[in-house]
Amino acid sequence: MTTRRFLQLDVFSARPGSGNPLAVVLDAEGLDDAAMQAIARWTKLPETTFVFAAPDAHSSYRLRMFSPHKEVPFAGHPSVGTAHAVLEAGLAAPHDGVLIQDGIAGQLPLRVEQIDDHRSIAIRTPRARVAEQVQADDPRLRDALRGWPLGSLPPALMDGGRTWWVVELASEAALRGLQPEWEAIAGLAESTGSMGVFAYARATAPGAYDLAVRAFVGNGRRFEDAASGAANAVLAAWLDSRQALPGKARRYVVSQGREIGFDALLELRIDADGDVWSGGQVQTVIRGTLDWA
Repeated sequence: MTTRRFLQLDVFSARPGSGNPLAVVLDAEGLDDAAMQAIARWTKLPETTFVFAAPDAHSSYRLRMFSPHKEVPFAGHPSVGTAHAVLEAGLAAPHDGVLIQDGIAGQLPLRVEQIDDHRSIAIRTPRARVAEQVQADDPRLRDALRGWPLGSLPPALMDGGRTWWVVELASEAALRGLQPEWEAIAGLAESTGSMGVFAYARATAPGAYDLAVRAFVGNGRRFEDAASGAANAVLAAWLDSRQALPGKARRYVVSQGREIGFDALLELRIDADGDVWSGGQVQTVIRGTLDWA
């Protein structure tokens, strides 16, 4: 029986319990694919990540991430949370404020910044593209968006590692009051090869955040995600392409998860060349060890 360090984190959270949970297994050498999938299934968290030694001098560590059902090539909150765990465990140190994550999606940098009294970690997400831009009355969307008071920007299918329909609502109140039609969203996800619908609206009174979002996942399990770094990144790319970024100086804050009992805050930054950085704070909630054959 091998004992490995184990952490449970709250990602995109200023306080424990308000963000998206993540399990991290450090010292993962010796675990095969079946064991990692079994551990992820056992934790029953959105994702569980496994940290290995860096494969070369260009990276800080190697990462693999699993949902309870399958391996995931890239996701934002597991990437940000794992970087926090690696820093806390002393497994790697930033070079000029940057860590390099090696994984299925390639080698991706993470910025580590001290902002006022907290540490913020953000990952440069895979470059997103507009797969389709459609009208609100597109037959594929009609049932999923039925009765939704839509905003001025058209819906779009965005591909950035994971594929999402991004849909603007007319107001924050309209967004927060949505009652998703899960059968229709699942049908849309299946027919278009997407994760589902990522709905957004401008904040009624910008202050703590500039944008509110809700992520309705219809691909496989049907659920609302508490906080999604990857989905927010493809939305940022869409808004940038439309010259419609909220906030100031190509930076803004997103509120997500309130409708399901969370209160996540994500920090988005878009470089002049279009690179999107998605991140925020991380809280360590559980420190312990994992005993697994």
